[in-house]
Amino acid sequence: MTAKLNTSATPPVAPKISTQTTQLGFTRHDDYAWMKDDNWQEVMRDTSKLGADIRAHLEAENKYTKSVTADLTNLKDTIFEEMKGRLKADATGVPSPDRGYAYNHRYRIGDQHGLYERTAIDITTKEPLGAPETILDAEALSKDYPAFFNLGSVSHSDDQNWLAYSLDASGAENYEVFIKDLTTGAIAPTGITKSAGGLQWARDNKTLFWVERDDNQRPYAVFAKNIHDAKASPRLIYKETDPGFFVSVGESDSGNFIEISSHNHTTTELWLIPSDTPDTAPACVCPRHEGREYSIHDHGDYFYISTNANGATDFQIMRAPITAPAFENWEPFLPHKSGTLIIGVTAFGNYLVRLVRENALPRIIIRDMRSGEEHEIAFEEQAYALGLGGSYEYETPWLRFSYSSPTTPRQTFDYNMDTRQRILRQTQEVPSGHNPADYTCERLLITARDGEEVPITLIMRAGTAKDGSAPLLLYGYGSYGMTMPAGFRTSLLSLVDRGFVYAIAHIRGGMAKGYQWYLDGKLEKKPNTFNDFVDAGRALCELGYSARGRVIMHGGSAGGLLVGAALNQDTKLWGGMIAAVPFVDVLNTMSDDTLPLTPPEWPEWGNPLEDKEAYQNIAAYSPYDNVALADYPPMLITGGLTDPRVTYWEPAKWAAKIREHQTGDAPIMLKINMEAGHQGESGRYDSMKETALEYAFAVSVVS
Repeated sequence: MTAKLNTSATPPVAPKISTQTTQLGFTRHDDYAWMKDDNWQEVMRDTSKLGADIRAHLEAENKYTKSVTADLTNLKDTIFEEMKGRLKADATGVPSPDRGYAYNHRYRIGDQHGLYERTAIDITTKEPLGAPETILDAEALSKDYPAFFNLGSVSHSDDQNWLAYSLDASGAENYEVFIKDLTTGAIAPTGITKSAGGLQWARDNKTLFWVERDDNQRPYAVFAKNIHDAKASPRLIYKETDPGFFVSVGESDSGNFIEISSHNHTTTELWLIPSDTPDTAPACVCPRHEGREYSIHDHGDYFYISTNANGATDFQIMRAPITAPAFENWEPFLPHKSGTLIIGVTAFGNYLVRLVRENALPRIIIRDMRSGEEHEIAFEEQAYALGLGGSYEYETPWLRFSYSSPTTPRQTFDYNMDTRQRILRQTQEVPSGHNPADYTCERLLITARDGEEVPITLIMRAGTAKDGSAPLLLYGYGSYGMTMPAGFRTSLLSLVDRGFVYAIAHIRGGMAKGYQWYLDGKLEKKPNTFNDFVDAGRALCELGYSARGRVIMHGGSAGGLLVGAALNQDTKLWGGMIAAVPFVDVLNTMSDDTLPLTPPEWPEWGNPLEDKEAYQNIAAYSPYDNVALADYPPMLITGGLTDPRVTYWEPAKWAAKIREHQTGDAPIMLKINMEAGHQGESGRYDSMKETALEYAFAVSVVS
């Protein structure tokens, strides 16, 4: 018998308390604003502070969702076991060499978090000289944090005698930092409790840099401390005064500089400190200029700068002397090529490697900095994903990269840039079995309503009929320039093996077709994102991949905004919707400058506090503000109580408002994780349980 949703369950009815807001001459009403706890900052740190009325409502929503999905339990458990069976229980990474050691992360059978280890190696041959030693047992550590556990950074010092790691015990992304002596095994707290997660050692092996969050959960300041001096106080290194800019800290490619980045989505400012002298005051590379982005990569006497300066929409590479990196000294090195987006650049001792995207596919190009000669690593499939692996070593000819496609499991390669030898180090194992020939991967271009061609990647069982009979899950994101890779994901096979077509729409707002593709899907052009997604769904139905009412849409975070807006455009197209931690209360959120992400997000969405046009643009598409009487399809909406990115009340308010306006009988379900944040459960198995529920829901509504 096919598992079905229990539509007879009685949903909670949220109280309506009218709130009126007048802003820039516009007035809006909100009956569910009460769901935002007045003390939300404290709730992020301590969930017991949540108001009793709000807690009662969220628990009622969870109870309702559990009742509606009760008959899906067997299907959900089956899908979970399938997903689990495709993961190698004792999976391991490929060790990364760093002079006399190679570092690795691996799982033992049953592990959710695994362990970190290192092996002594021959400096020349990189061959192991003994057995691995465990430097951090994350699985054992997680037992001390039963409610929630997530590691942020695990970073060894330059002399490889010390390990710094950060952990989040609530899901609110406030990380506590610890130090481990790798000689004695002793672990000590540092007193750092509100880091943003990332950690960076200086070369003196005692100075640790980190970023702290302010009272509104924004990463705003860089601190440093002599980690071995119990009496040492944190030193403020850099403080960002503009709430629209976030701060991060890392190091340059060579490791010669500590690198502080202050940035929003469209503007960058970098500050540098020599890593050998970490007490030196930071020096600005190039002051921020609105709309100018840049990253630096040190090689020899120059910084090589990937930037969109001077109209280089898809980025160019310039260079400037390390001793004089000011903008007036930037000179052309590799010119801008429209349509070929420079995604990332990495410098090595003799090479400059760039990852680019052209015609929606990534490419790796390697430049020999001694001769100026360039060559490319070639790939043959029509849709695939590439990733450049991080390297601890700078003076090396070896480049590590990963490759996969929707049908090809991930492969990890080491590539010798001197000899052009490609060595396969690891192929992702699928213990339950996987035959790529059983599946078909396609790349389509569909024509959107304004004539633009939108790429779509599809995977399905080989021989799937294109007669409209197959259900289809359409996934999208379409914001911040994020591009969804066409890589291998074992989880989605549980849908495909049940007859689904799985499709990714590479819509405007991402950068699948270059930076202009992103610019054409933000601010006043944001509706292009939603139109592309709806047009993709309609086109796939017209081409026979599915049919109206049999398409499930899936999006998370800003992708939740996408599916919410697409739902309002064409309610009858969709057979169901999965909205994970959805950013749907756009107008209210972008009008609250105390929220963690609001000021930094204004360049993406517009500022409705000061700009009437921005207000009207957002009001026209914000899913929460455009709920109307309609026959809505079944919906599964999720959120996290301690989520600092998309706060819990956004999905809670939206679910209540849609249910109020529902003219049909399809259930509108809300599931709030009361002990997690934006990323949901952190363990590799626990996180799959959430996906299993989503996929069981998708199967049930089209069966």
